[in-house]
Amino acid sequence: MAQSVQDGGQWPLSPPVKEYPLHWLTGQFHDPGKEAMYRRDSEPRIRAESCLTLSVAALIFGMFAISDYYYIGLSTELYLLLGMRALVVIACLALAFVIGQRGGYSRQTWLHALPLWILATGIILIIPLRPDSLSTQVTSLVVAIMAFYLLIPNLLPVVAIASLYLSVGFLVAAVMAADISAVVALRLLLLLVMANAVGFFALLRLEKLQRKQFALLQEERIQNHQLSEEIAHRKSLEKQLRMVAERDALTGLASRIHFMQRAQELLLQAQHDNTPFSLFMIDVDHFKAINDTWGHSQGDRVLTAIAKTCMQSLRAGDVIGRFGGEEFIVALPNTPLEEARRVAERLKKAVAELPVTEAMTEHRLTVTIGIAGELDAASDLPALIRQADQALYAGKHGGRNRVETSPAESRLP
Repeated sequence: MAQSVQDGGQWPLSPPVKEYPLHWLTGQFHDPGKEAMYRRDSEPRIRAESCLTLSVAALIFGMFAISDYYYIGLSTELYLLLGMRALVVIACLALAFVIGQRGGYSRQTWLHALPLWILATGIILIIPLRPDSLSTQVTSLVVAIMAFYLLIPNLLPVVAIASLYLSVGFLVAAVMAADISAVVALRLLLLLVMANAVGFFALLRLEKLQRKQFALLQEERIQNHQLSEEIAHRKSLEKQLRMVAERDALTGLASRIHFMQRAQELLLQAQHDNTPFSLFMIDVDHFKAINDTWGHSQGDRVLTAIAKTCMQSLRAGDVIGRFGGEEFIVALPNTPLEEARRVAERLKKAVAELPVTEAMTEHRLTVTIGIAGELDAASDLPALIRQADQALYAGKHGGRNRVETSPAESRLP
């Protein structure tokens, strides 16, 4: 990578993020599935925000009953206003509770839209009951429109329709109940158009930004998931490569290199703890004759069967590997020579009792084992292997199918 930069190249770029087109008028995803996923993902947040904002809006709407009393005093209109405000407050609080409990933003859009229509109706009804307070109601109307667009969470089409209903209803009520002039009505119309335009485009921008952020987050999640899968795949490959390097492909025993590493660790530990350590080498008798007479495939089956028998005959702490060809090697930690000889005799007997295939009915499988051990602290693993190999050579020349221990003089440093 550094070389490519030095040569004038560029750093590798991350994969391009997949783009999801958004509707120019609603800010929603063109893809219905993506839009449904966004709504499901944002449902907990929308539900909580809706409960809070509806509760606050209902309480503020109810608090304006104080101004009603200030403007009109005790009258029939006041009682009607109080009753209307009470109904709006109760309805909004009830809807806030229902939305908090079961309001599915992705499935029950109407439930989130209903409070807007109730609040809008309540604001419109104030004009016929308090026509002389039109100037103050206009300010409340603009604030309500901004709240519809920016404070109470909802879909842009739902908010736009509810705000349009509020604006038209308020304008009609003002013309009919407050008896405003054409110029005042025109000014009010322009104000409502401006308020709705500002609120609409502000919410449209917010809707698009939220969905783009959601798309980026989803893309990041996908890439993280793919990266996790790639890491897991690489670890699996590393594990397989390590097994290939550490295991003999035919017999499943430790490879020669891996055995040498394990045996060296065990030998150093034995020298550190001043405990006995033994090692023996196993050679399959007349293996060349098996290959020449019955073929290499039969020879491979013989090696596999003997390897399996060796693993079953050894102890849990012993380490066995394939040393090469028809030779196996075993490290026995914390094992003196006499005990190692007993293990070797048991293994030799188990191999001799192996059943042979029909093609080899006239041949009996046997092994010769050479044992070495009891080195001092200055001895190393190669020296131990040489002693075991010498004992194996002596056993082969002594008639095979034998367990031979290295002579005492060869074990001197």
